[in-house]
Amino acid sequence: MTRIAFIGLGNMGGGMAANQAKTGHEVLAFDLSATALEKAVAAGCQAAGSAVAAVRDADAVITMLPAGQHVRAVYAGEILPNAKAGALLIDCSTIDVESARAVAAQATAAGFRFADAPVSGGQAGAEAGTLAFMVGCDEANFPAVEGVIGPMSRITIRAGDHGAGQAAKICNNMVLGATMIATCEAFALAEKLGLAPERFFEIASKSSGQSWSLTSYCPWPGPVPAAPSNRNYEGGFATAMMLKDLKLAQEAAAKAGAATPLGAQAEGLYALFDRLGGGGKDFSAILELFRGFAPGKDA
Repeated sequence: MTRIAFIGLGNMGGGMAANQAKTGHEVLAFDLSATALEKAVAAGCQAAGSAVAAVRDADAVITMLPAGQHVRAVYAGEILPNAKAGALLIDCSTIDVESARAVAAQATAAGFRFADAPVSGGQAGAEAGTLAFMVGCDEANFPAVEGVIGPMSRITIRAGDHGAGQAAKICNNMVLGATMIATCEAFALAEKLGLAPERFFEIASKSSGQSWSLTSYCPWPGPVPAAPSNRNYEGGFATAMMLKDLKLAQEAAAKAGAATPLGAQAEGLYALFDRLGGGGKDFSAILELFRGFAPGKDA
């Protein structure tokens, strides 16, 4: 039985830690939120009194934290000085590439194996154990990383060396954010033109307008029963989190000298929707913006 320390039990981390426990691993979980920790214990994890206590005897350490500054602080102050020799360290947070590479350098210098392994699949994927992992690590360490990630994963792909996982994640979510906006605009236009949204879905889903945002995560209620649009846009992937990822993409683009005008427009539109009160809604709720409704109000 593998002993796993899991630090960060929010909307994503809670489900991920639970899936590790379901496979029989001993999961020592820690979060600053007592409520989150209680949920993890109910799902089969053991509560640790601190991050230090969680990592001290763990074979693998998995972190799922809000931002780069949190990852840097937790690794520098709590994980690297206290994790046992030979432990495998995996950060599944979505953070900036620079922070991922800095933490990787520190971990490697301290004698640890490290991987940045951000995820795609949202809260539903975290709970179902069907996340897609994008991994940045030394090639020799990938089989071990893939083995630890297995209980949480539908697919695990090595993107490249340290930082490549984060690069893949922010590029992927820039595509996702932009295509969802285009999909929502099209539904709003179809409605204005008198075309039934369900009929538009039927046509576009079998035509050149087909995309994941349309057929797997349809922003209009009805056509895709599992989509957050059928739950008043609750759950799923919050607008505030999509905005965070788009900001990371724009920061990376600026540093790399890359032109990403559509990414910038997407960031601006999600920032507007967030300021209007839509930050806690699933990102597909931006459809409400194009239909002229305030976030959370009935059409």
